[in-house]
Amino acid sequence: MSVISTPISNIIPVARPYIGGEEETAVVEVLRSGWITQGPRVAEFEKKFSQYVGCSHAVAVSSCTTALHLALIAHGIGPGDEVICPSLSFIATANSIAYVGATPVFGDIDLETFNLDPDGIAKLITPRTKAILVVHQIGLPAQMHALLEVASAHNLAVIEDAACAIGSEYNGELIGRPLGTMACFSFHPRKILTTGEGGMITTNDGDLAERLRRLRQHAMSMSDVARHNSKKVAAETYDEVGFNFRMTDMQAAIGMVQLGRLGDFLERRRYLAERYNEGLKDIAWLQTPVVPSNCRHNYQSYMIRLLDGSAVKRDAIMQELLEKSISTRRAIMAIHRERPYQDGQYDLPQTELATDTGLILPLFHQMTDSEQDYVLEALHSLSVWG
Repeated sequence: MSVISTPISNIIPVARPYIGGEEETAVVEVLRSGWITQGPRVAEFEKKFSQYVGCSHAVAVSSCTTALHLALIAHGIGPGDEVICPSLSFIATANSIAYVGATPVFGDIDLETFNLDPDGIAKLITPRTKAILVVHQIGLPAQMHALLEVASAHNLAVIEDAACAIGSEYNGELIGRPLGTMACFSFHPRKILTTGEGGMITTNDGDLAERLRRLRQHAMSMSDVARHNSKKVAAETYDEVGFNFRMTDMQAAIGMVQLGRLGDFLERRRYLAERYNEGLKDIAWLQTPVVPSNCRHNYQSYMIRLLDGSAVKRDAIMQELLEKSISTRRAIMAIHRERPYQDGQYDLPQTELATDTGLILPLFHQMTDSEQDYVLEALHSLSVWG
């Protein structure tokens, strides 16, 4: 490809949420309805979401972090317990474990998929281990059956951190059915489907779903909607300590519109990812995404990895691309390097290599072919490789 001498006029972002007129109209309708916080729109969004992923119950909450927090509480995990999870993840994965007083135990990853390596799990299990918190990293499903086999052999719960995985498939089924007891999704603006902030827990356990609905609203024994619609005077009770993890009806209204757009979002992302794959295949110094044959990636992010490099080299590439008006992000963080989790003794060579040599490229629904061509040309002409 040709060397680029003139940057484009506007910076190409790593991600950009797609919000259109239908989302605006849906929010206005909620504002005019008189019911703004968790109410009928949330219930409708939950129903549509559960139908989409193919599970029995969906419980909307304020974020994926609060979803993970409630999932752990619902399993009775608390002080003195251990939960195995990857260090290669956003820090919220480990924070949710810390919130309940438990200890995150970090497992290493498969360097090709960036997901938890099932072969390394067994050695991490102790009498205190209660669960495995599996992350479907940047939208690529983890190898769930191998992980579930380990969990079953040791009587461990499996919770899926599916923050990035809406629309991804494992063995021909959508993530979120779920394969563990619960799957937790994020609707942050960096995600494919956004409500601004927000999250969802999916499960096939009706009793579990009912408790989650109580816990998200201070453990109230009846919802605001049920009380409002009651033909008799009704008073709620509070039978345990709960939380204010509610989703608003405004967020849910946006979410329903976004859910209707999801097929188009996924199709466009997969198209752009394939263009990246094709355009980068002849660059010997990088690894493009590796997708196992039993998985279908949603490409929430498109991450490459330097095969012969370091964090210094990666950062130099990021700077050169930024000077050409192309925004990038470092790879997924290694949580064990952050101050709250530095006390442990960790042997995570694959995690550290991934976080030091990984690079996330721009990918979003509105990205044009010409913008992507510009990114590809810039990568081919990088001066840091000589």
